[in-house]
Amino acid sequence: MGRLGPVSAPVPASFVLRHTRPDRPSLVPEVTLRVADDVVALWEAMEDERDRLADRAGGVMAPPFWAAAWPGGQVLARHVLDVPATVAGRRVLDLGSGSGLVAIAAGLAGAAEVVASEIDEFGVAAIALNAEDNGVSGIRVVGDLLDGPAPDVDVVLAGDICYDRAMTERVLPFLDRAQNSGAEVLVGDPGRMYLPVDRLTEVAAHDVPETEGPGLRRTTVWRLR
Repeated sequence: MGRLGPVSAPVPASFVLRHTRPDRPSLVPEVTLRVADDVVALWEAMEDERDRLADRAGGVMAPPFWAAAWPGGQVLARHVLDVPATVAGRRVLDLGSGSGLVAIAAGLAGAAEVVASEIDEFGVAAIALNAEDNGVSGIRVVGDLLDGPAPDVDVVLAGDICYDRAMTERVLPFLDRAQNSGAEVLVGDPGRMYLPVDRLTEVAAHDVPETEGPGLRRTTVWRLR
């Protein structure tokens, strides 16, 4: 994601609370998320906070992807709430969790265990706050799993993970390992160019308001085959 390594201390919840507001995603109004009205201002504040916590300056960090409800995550969250048998009583991994929307939906739908993989320490803080706001407990947050072994889960939910070529080339082998180990793999995506559609089967689709700008975007839940 083009960012430096983790800071030397956890991001305080007060930072997320100060720079975001509660909102309900249009497709998943059952869930409350902390979102940012001014992404540029938040990004600058994140740089300052990271430098303060790490006692260093300089470097580049990723934009605050965790402060928005992206379309792929929204359709996955909608799907597990509409079809709770997808996750109920099962061990679930939310890959690239961001705000924690999909992980929270899985918890609300009765997942036996929920793991959220998120590399951004600001996202980690946001996931904890969002889970608490929605009365969901027990989400276990972990870091980057992509170069490791297949996860010990029954379902992998991956929203908005094919946003560029490099990420797609990293994530697909991981999803293959997960599937080969017996996990069901569901991907949420709004039609990005790197999505391997030839390897996917459509499960559900919804029109989701654009995250950046007006209009609707047809966004699909896919099953890896």
